[in-house]
Amino acid sequence: MTDSIGYVPPKVWTWTQPSGGAFANINRPIAGPTHDKELPIGRHPLQLYSLGTPNGVKVTILLEELLALGHFGAEYDAWLIKIGEGDQFGSGFVAINPNSKIPALLDLSGPEPIRVFESGSILLYLAEKFGAFLPKDVAGRTEVLNWLFWQMGSAPYLGGGFGHFYAYAPTKIEYAIDRFAMEVKRQLDVLDRRLAESEYLAGNDYTIADIAVFPWYGGLVMGWQYGAAEFLSVQGYRNVQRWADAIFARPAVKRGRMVNRTSGEPSEQLRERHDASDFDDKTQDKLAGASS
Repeated sequence: MTDSIGYVPPKVWTWTQPSGGAFANINRPIAGPTHDKELPIGRHPLQLYSLGTPNGVKVTILLEELLALGHFGAEYDAWLIKIGEGDQFGSGFVAINPNSKIPALLDLSGPEPIRVFESGSILLYLAEKFGAFLPKDVAGRTEVLNWLFWQMGSAPYLGGGFGHFYAYAPTKIEYAIDRFAMEVKRQLDVLDRRLAESEYLAGNDYTIADIAVFPWYGGLVMGWQYGAAEFLSVQGYRNVQRWADAIFARPAVKRGRMVNRTSGEPSEQLRERHDASDFDDKTQDKLAGASS
C-alpha cells in the first residue's frame, strides 16, 4: 500500500492493488455476482439471509419482538451469510440485494415473493406489515422515522469511518481516527441529549427507531464495538447507557442478538435459526457437545 504521507491522488483512480486491512479480500470497485449460488429456502413465511453484525441484529431483534407479541406470521428462517468468504456475492443473494450487503429478506407470504434489502427498509417493511413498533399517528410515525433515518445516515461514520480506521485499517492514521472519533462523540452527544428528555428515542414507546440505533450505539456504550469504549469515554453518556441497559434487558433482544452470530461465547451463538426451539437446542455449545 502506498504511504499516505505525501500522497498525491492521480487524475483518474484505478484499482491496481489490494486495499489492505481486515476486509481486503472482499473489497472491489464493481457490483454484481462473482459466482453462481442459489439461496436455501426454509419452511417459514420470511427468509432472512444475514450475519450477526449490528445491521443484521436489527432485523433479528425486530422479528423476535414481533413473535413475542404473538405475530406468528413473523416466523422466519435465518440463514448464515459468511461475508468474509464472499457469500454475499453469490447470484442468489445478489438477486435479492444488488448491493451485496446483509441483511436481505425474502417475504414468501403473499402471491408473489417480495424482496427487501437495506436494514432500515426491512425494519419499516416489517413494522408496517405487522402494525407494531411504529405509531399510526402522523406526528408519532414521523418522529420514529426521523430517528430511523438518523441512524441510517450516521452509523457509516461509526462503522465505516471510526471503526475502520481505529480497528481494521492496516495502519493507524491519526488524522482519520481523530476525524471520526470527533464525529462519533458528537453523535453520542446527540443521543444523550435526546434521551435526557425522553425514555426512548421517539418518545415514551419502544419502536423500530430504538431497534435500529441500539446495535450500533447501544453496543458501543456497552463495550461491544471495536474495543473502543475507553478510548471514546462512553461511560460519560449516562442517558445512552440507561437506555441501552433497558433495551438489553428485553428477552427478545437477547434472542435477536444470538441469531447468525459467529463470535463470542458459544452459548450465545445461534448461527442459523429455523425454529424457536433452536435457542435451546442448537447454540454452538450444544452442537459442540453433541459432536464430541
